[in-house]
Amino acid sequence: MAEQATERMIVNATPERCFAVSADIPSYPQWAADIKEVLVEERDDEGRPTRVQFRAAAFGRSTSYTLAYDYSQAPGELSWTQVEGDITAKLDGCYVFKPTDDGLTEVVYHLEAEMRVPLPGFIKMRAQSRIMTIALRDLKARVESTS
Repeated sequence: MAEQATERMIVNATPERCFAVSADIPSYPQWAADIKEVLVEERDDEGRPTRVQFRAAAFGRSTSYTLAYDYSQAPGELSWTQVEGDITAKLDGCYVFKPTDDGLTEVVYHLEAEMRVPLPGFIKMRAQSRIMTIALRDLKARVESTS
């Protein structure tokens, strides 16, 4: 059964800027802590990555997975679904970028993950928390340092 989690963070940038950084998927290894390698397999007519293979650190080992990206709600949302994965059966999610009244952006990160092998609940929760925290923290740091 897939586990779902949602976290939020305020970022000192516009939603458009947050979207631009999150959609620059080939740059992820430069700033996303657990992403070790990115290979863009397919792009859309605008040159945006639509099918991307990742190698990442997970559970003290390397994992590989391929995600399909959806830009239909851009620049308010970037979503993805897992196409292939070695230790994950599902790794679907999205970033949602909502402007705040004070000119900042609330970034909402939603993730739905399912492992191929059963893991104890506390390990799944720890891994999910790490993914969520790092994804938001690293995105915020990248957006705010390059804006």
